[in-house]
Amino acid sequence: MIKAAVAAFSVLAWLMPLHAETLLARGDYLVNTVMACGNCHTPKDASGQPIMNRSFSGGLTFDTPAFKVTAPNITPDRETGIGDWSADEIKTALTTGVSQNGRHLMVMPAYFYKALTPFDLNAIVTYIRSVPPVRNAVPTPDYRASIPPQEPYPDAAKSYTDADMKNPVEHGRYLATIGHCMECHTTFERGTLQFSKGLGRGGRIFALPGVKGPPTPENGVVTPNITSSKTAGIGDWSDVEIARAITQGIAKDGHHFRPPMAVKWYAKMRESDVRDIIAWLRTVPPLD
Repeated sequence: MIKAAVAAFSVLAWLMPLHAETLLARGDYLVNTVMACGNCHTPKDASGQPIMNRSFSGGLTFDTPAFKVTAPNITPDRETGIGDWSADEIKTALTTGVSQNGRHLMVMPAYFYKALTPFDLNAIVTYIRSVPPVRNAVPTPDYRASIPPQEPYPDAAKSYTDADMKNPVEHGRYLATIGHCMECHTTFERGTLQFSKGLGRGGRIFALPGVKGPPTPENGVVTPNITSSKTAGIGDWSDVEIARAITQGIAKDGHHFRPPMAVKWYAKMRESDVRDIIAWLRTVPPLD
């Protein structure tokens, strides 16, 4: 009798889905924490704080010599959002950066989102379709010049397995990839990210809210080096110090990070996920 019960339990355990979370719960978690979708797609007030009752209805405007685009409305509103998009069209936009109408989504970090597992991709679509529709038409993109080909992100090219998700470093690599951390913290030259020679080195300049004109080191934000370098990066930071930087936006020396660091979203990440990201960060080759 006992052997039969053990055998039956083993079969049930084998049949149980790997993901204990529902698609909706998983999508909610990813979108509102590590992926920080609202950091771009939610409008912000004059102080840079997200206007939460208009979440995902269109947000930041990126004005560069090559293009001027506003992060689009991704709520289910059928006229101004993506309410009439199919699930496959949303997935295509996420993983290839091509919208329903065939237009290239200039600032969409699709070259990172290519790493999304099928479950997580379905979860994101399920969650985005569940948020309240908000009517808000954003300006039509203005493309002023051709954009240089983007160098592929190496960690987005692999397929992440169930075994990877149980390995702290590989799970951290996955989370950091879909969180597109290296979109900001990689050397940026001639309109492209230099993953092959500047991964994690930082130095990219972003504009602060309310500042007009091209960002400079004086009027903008310069992203820091997050490689394992002990002199220029975070190699001599403790795990506690790195976790505080991610979830509270406070550096080792006590200064507070400014946008676009998505601290408001990262603060809600699970401690275990933060630990795994730190485990992966320890493996990023040092660059000075």
